[in-house]
Amino acid sequence: MDVPERVTAQLQAYNARDIDAFAACFADDCIVEDAEGTLLMRGRAAMHESYGRMFAASPDLHCRIVSRIVVGDHVLDEERVTGRDGRDGESHVVAIYRVAGDLIDHVRFIR
Repeated sequence: MDVPERVTAQLQAYNARDIDAFAACFADDCIVEDAEGTLLMRGRAAMHESYGRMFAASPDLHCRIVSRIVVGDHVLDEERVTGRDGRDGESHVVAIYRVAGDLIDHVRFIR
């Protein structure tokens, strides 16, 4: 699976709220950071737990890609997210994914 396909696979699993398929897209030691580089999560197990709770609490969760840029092993997605934790409205997010081998090993969210 190439770099953008891996990121697309995690997006499809996210929109399906399929926590096992979603977590399987990430490296065991993946890192998730905010825009400033503050660690939000480390490891597939932490992602499985955190996103699993969010998926369960968000039956209408959906992420739409507005634009995508692929540079080497990085994918930058401008995203619009709705239905998170049952909230109304839309969140505007930029997610920067780095794919190593066949798995996402680093994510940075700009909100």
